[in-house]
Amino acid sequence: MSTYAQVPKKVLIVPLDWGLGHATRDIPLIHELLNAGCEIVIAAEGKHAALLAAEFPRITMLPLPGYHIRYSQKGFFFGLKIIRQIPKIWRAVRFEQAWLRKTVAELGIHAVISDNRFGLYHPDIPCVFISHQLLIKTPFGGVTERLLQKINYRFIQRYTACWVPDFAGEPNLSGVLAHPPQLPAHTTYLGCLSRFEPMPGVEKKYDLLALISGPEPQRSNLEALVLSQLRQMPGIRALIVSGRPDEAARQDVAPGITQVSHLNARDLNEAMLAADMVLCRSGYTTLMDLAKLNKKAILVPTPGQSEQEYLGKYLMQKGYFYSLPQHQFSLKKALEAVKTFPFAAFQHGQDMTAYKTVVRAFVKTL
Repeated sequence: MSTYAQVPKKVLIVPLDWGLGHATRDIPLIHELLNAGCEIVIAAEGKHAALLAAEFPRITMLPLPGYHIRYSQKGFFFGLKIIRQIPKIWRAVRFEQAWLRKTVAELGIHAVISDNRFGLYHPDIPCVFISHQLLIKTPFGGVTERLLQKINYRFIQRYTACWVPDFAGEPNLSGVLAHPPQLPAHTTYLGCLSRFEPMPGVEKKYDLLALISGPEPQRSNLEALVLSQLRQMPGIRALIVSGRPDEAARQDVAPGITQVSHLNARDLNEAMLAADMVLCRSGYTTLMDLAKLNKKAILVPTPGQSEQEYLGKYLMQKGYFYSLPQHQFSLKKALEAVKTFPFAAFQHGQDMTAYKTVVRAFVKTL
């Protein structure tokens, strides 16, 4: 029986389906909720459900359609493609609202934690909204961003609380995205939210660990770039993780170069520690993992995704990571550049487990 709750409380966790980051960053929250004696129910589909089911095989998994956002092949058209999909997102939000009312009634859900899904609020139970994007960056700038922030806040205010996975002050990882001039009511910063842990004595095995992630078709585009260029670099020791938890494949693509479809949390934790350099998207969850493990990294933002492009530039200016756009991607040149790049350690100066205090306080209110 938990120290924090006398009777088990049933908590529904629902991650957004844009890339795997929302699902992976929920893993430490789920562990802490389980430690607090809660019963967890997860709602997801596809590779997000596969990833969480692999990490938590005994947890109830409910099928819930995601937003199914598709990115453009060319970054220039990213914003227009997202705008064209707004009606589809709105229909998904309306569906999840009806789905939630039915699910709460049928399963006796006591609380909901929605990782950036807009329709999972309920008038009768505590509902938490998780986001690092209080300000949503777009290719169109000021007016569009202010309008989207207003819409974003209108949804967030329907929730009991807003949890932000970052530190409240300096230094931080999200810049203006999670530190706008005005915050939503009931905002709490969680600190760094990473499932990984530093481990002493891990032997260096790889010159490069390439983490391929994100929505299609850009996930496959980066994978193809990395594979073709690695094959032209004899002698390099590399591991490529393709970000496909719905598959189970491993192959040696060239001498010293191995590709796997997916690694569980512990194996990926060890692989990151065993690599001299990490190559990845500037997805926010990956950035938190890198910061917690104090890893050097080459960031390749998803083309046209303004949030990732902003984070790449912001964190390179801070000296935490090296970043370059995909259309200029040359692995050989990037590996040469990072030899002289003045990497600065992310000195958070705060507890990397601050989120645990927030979760424990939340459980006590149920």
